[in-house]
Amino acid sequence: MLERQKLKGRTQVTFVLPGETPPGPVSVVGDFNHWNPHAHPLTLRGDGTRAATIALPAHSTHAFRYLAAGDYWFNDDMADHHDGTNSHLHT
Repeated sequence: MLERQKLKGRTQVTFVLPGETPPGPVSVVGDFNHWNPHAHPLTLRGDGTRAATIALPAHSTHAFRYLAAGDYWFNDDMADHHDGTNSHLHT
């Protein structure tokens, strides 16, 4: 799930997943962090979900995926669209 908050000249995007699905550590990777799996790990929130928040330029489009333990890559079903490989979001 994606949560968005419009800010002056940018959009704060929070990538949210259930706390236990998939098990183990998960990171959000995309063109905004040069596909670096160490840049934005999801951390546990008080409501039991895991999340990572990133400020992105307003009016831009970004490709991303999630990377879980065991080299398990997956997309976000709630993304703005999918191209067959990646999820995409519009800010």
